[in-house]
Amino acid sequence: MGLDIRIPIGLMFSIFGVIITLYGVFTRTNTELYNRSLHININIGMGITMLVFGVFMLLLVKLAKKPKE
Repeated sequence: MGLDIRIPIGLMFSIFGVIITLYGVFTRTNTELYNRSLHININIGMGITMLVFGVFMLLLVKLAKKPKE
């Protein structure tokens, strides 16, 4: 079968990771927003983590599709 679940998971995490990272970058100067999280911008950290996971999943797909000789 040609269905590989890693492709949509990798795309989803990559897209959400970019969105959350950009949101964290653009709101990093808003101190009221991060009062509840002890002034830690968790959006940047989680966005980068999600982006790395998504790229890793897409890399696994690419490595699995290499033709074996």
